[in-house]
Amino acid sequence: MIIKNPEFKISAVSPKQYPQDDLPQVVLVGKSNVGKSSFINTLVNRKNLARTSSEPGKTRQINFYNMDNKFYFVDLPGYGYSKMSKAEQEKVGSFIEQYLQTSKNIALIIFLIDIRHKPTENDKLMYDYIFKTNLPCIVIANKADKIAITKVDEYVENLQKILNPLKDLKFLPFSSEKKIYTEKVLENIVDFFKK
Repeated sequence: MIIKNPEFKISAVSPKQYPQDDLPQVVLVGKSNVGKSSFINTLVNRKNLARTSSEPGKTRQINFYNMDNKFYFVDLPGYGYSKMSKAEQEKVGSFIEQYLQTSKNIALIIFLIDIRHKPTENDKLMYDYIFKTNLPCIVIANKADKIAITKVDEYVENLQKILNPLKDLKFLPFSSEKKIYTEKVLENIVDFFKK
């Protein structure tokens, strides 16, 4: 699948600001600095569609990106960023929860984790939360370029053992830096719209 005209649609903090069409939504969740914006840019082959920042925790709103009027990528603010005040964390947390509970158009959740590290407590909490929503989910083991290519499968398998021992979710490696595994990830996303 080639996305020809991806575009930023809107930043939202409440349901009245969400896009009002019925396009399916592919939701990206993960801790701050795990590479959600770079993930979007790589998949659509654009450098700056989703704004990346060297400062984690910069995204404080829900960003909607329209993919050729076929679906949206929805970039949720990252979690686990300690410099955000407690009040800000609670505010951001509440509108993320509101979105996940009220949006009727979520087709798939993409949960990004860092392939190099064991899941944090926040990662485990988010995984459990996603699991309880009963929404379809793919786990992306990002930053695969940071380890030897011969070790990638082993690292992905270890992450799955920790988070998903039943192995009923797909865990896929990814690298925005090297643009490897892109086609396979896109194919898996598109498969969810065919169901």
